[in-house]
Amino acid sequence: MSTEPTLRIRDFALRHRVAVGVVWLLVLLLGGAAAVAGLGRLDQSFTASGGPGHRANQAIQERYGNGAAVAPLVAVASWPAATDVRTAETAGRFADAVRRAAGPGARTVSFAGTGDEGFLGADGRTVYALVYPGAGKPDLAGLAAVEAAAGTLRAGLRSALPAVRVEVTGVLPLQHDSAVAGPGPAVLAVKAGCALGLLVLLVLAFRSPLGASAPLLLAGVTSAGALVLVEAVARFTEISFIVVYLVPVTALVLAVHRWAQPPGTAGRSAVAAGAAGAAACAVLAVFPAAFLRSVGVAGLAVWAVGTAASLTLAPVLGSLATRTTRPSRLSRPSRPSRPSPTAPTADTTRTAGAAATARTAGAAQRRGGRRTRALPAAVGLALLVLLAGAATQLRVGNPEAHALVAGGPARDGLDRLAAAGVPSGVLNPLEVLVPAGTDAAAVAARAARVPGVLLAAAPAAAEWRRDGSAVVVVVPEEEPMTAAGAATVTALQSALSGGTAALPVGGSGVVDRDLVDGVYGLLPFAVPAAALAAFLALAALTSAGAAVRAVSGALLAAVAAAGALTVLWQWGPPDTGAVTGWVPLVVGAFAFCVSLDRSAASAAGGPWWAGPVAAGAGALAVLAVGIGPQVELALLVSGFAMAALFDALAGGHRTPPGSPVRPTYRSSFQLV
Repeated sequence: MSTEPTLRIRDFALRHRVAVGVVWLLVLLLGGAAAVAGLGRLDQSFTASGGPGHRANQAIQERYGNGAAVAPLVAVASWPAATDVRTAETAGRFADAVRRAAGPGARTVSFAGTGDEGFLGADGRTVYALVYPGAGKPDLAGLAAVEAAAGTLRAGLRSALPAVRVEVTGVLPLQHDSAVAGPGPAVLAVKAGCALGLLVLLVLAFRSPLGASAPLLLAGVTSAGALVLVEAVARFTEISFIVVYLVPVTALVLAVHRWAQPPGTAGRSAVAAGAAGAAACAVLAVFPAAFLRSVGVAGLAVWAVGTAASLTLAPVLGSLATRTTRPSRLSRPSRPSRPSPTAPTADTTRTAGAAATARTAGAAQRRGGRRTRALPAAVGLALLVLLAGAATQLRVGNPEAHALVAGGPARDGLDRLAAAGVPSGVLNPLEVLVPAGTDAAAVAARAARVPGVLLAAAPAAAEWRRDGSAVVVVVPEEEPMTAAGAATVTALQSALSGGTAALPVGGSGVVDRDLVDGVYGLLPFAVPAAALAAFLALAALTSAGAAVRAVSGALLAAVAAAGALTVLWQWGPPDTGAVTGWVPLVVGAFAFCVSLDRSAASAAGGPWWAGPVAAGAGALAVLAVGIGPQVELALLVSGFAMAALFDALAGGHRTPPGSPVRPTYRSSFQLV
């Protein structure tokens, strides 16, 4: 029996292959069912950060039951040209119609209740109102309730004001219209092509039905087991719903990496990469930010379950049928077998001379190959460095309104506002919670003097006053994800921080800034700490040089993926103005994990093509599932695909075909 710990585990799994197969089948079936049933334990809010804006939104939500982090609906009415929208009769008629259509428990504000002309369009006949529906929290169920309220509000206003052109828009209706638009025939064809391409790639790579299906099975059991672990942790601490995006795609790429490794090196690379990745993710999990903690816990679960599956299930699957670990075109170069040591003869002497000549020629060929590969490698490195520089210009936040959807009822309302000269900042207003004993009107007057504020009002209606407190609504001119909008939020917080106590500023307009301060502000500490943990774990199992190369490459891949999002979406034709805050975190974690695993596998002597095949499989999988018109999902999918592409290019140049295998692992004792 082998003395290698990983080989002993493999031998044990092969001797008990039936039991091992049954256990992992139960993990897939029962674990998958439990994971689906337990999704409700995950925090479905995409705004959690723990910052002051988040705490203000929690206070507003608890006291008033709506608004806060949930952007309001915007009811837009264009009256006939001869109508004076400033008269009490016209303004009151519109306000009453909005109040009735919004339903019980809603908070509404317009020109009628404030007299502020910021609620009027520049064309003289367009007015709008902000509507916070009675139900709606910053989670999936609450957002769905707000989206349903938009349809009810639109229908009620059109019935009450038949002679007026009425539209209902807002951030959530725009996102909803994008989601329900559905992919067209061309996009469906692309999705089908990507799914077919994934299967073809796996078949060509592993040359058998079992070989193609085995990595999918490994990814399935890893995803199911990891999600069960994550949901168990969610019983004790807040774990964000974003993990459901990170776990499956990471599990797939790691599974293809592991399945492509020769049996002699698969266990070693799995243990080394698993230890390094788990150490890095464990460090992220202890930081006091929900998104970082969620990414860390999810990554830790994927590494743990994936490594266990690689050590036990993969050998069992490999024993079921002959597995070729190289694609047919890539497996042509073969290494000569090493002759057994015998006494020298004339033939062996001649053979030795020929071998020496061959080694000399091979060395010259390798030097030429290195020179040939130097230019592509330099270009690739320069590209990654440039993308890393672009990542410093990443603007975190929801995409600008104009980029959310190209058409639909909500886009009609947005276009109507723009035509009337109303800035798009009205879609993301701020809310100031004014405590009892403080003059809300004075707070509104102070806020109105802040540069970049379109209007600030303290509605006197009962729904805006609760237990002595009041809510002041502040409408910025620019959307908060823009530079001007962010400056307005900062100036408002500064203006309201004077006096005996700072007034908490909440609303949907502070979510982006709060995310930057509460989560991204920790990255300068979290990333080096995670990288150091990964380096120490990997260096203990391999060598310091291999660990430095693997961890630095993984960091560069993560930063470059964020830079690619900046170039493609902020600066590119979509012109979103910002990238949804949690997307770079998930994409960066994915890029770090897959790059680290590929480097460890390559150092262990894995085949050169494993990285590109694994990365291609991941890219095709996410494109097949996620490509479509929804902007935020497109951001995530493109980030995954670009991270996989970078890893494929890096893997293709790192270990060319025919190069000698040079494992860097130390003693087997250090692999335990």
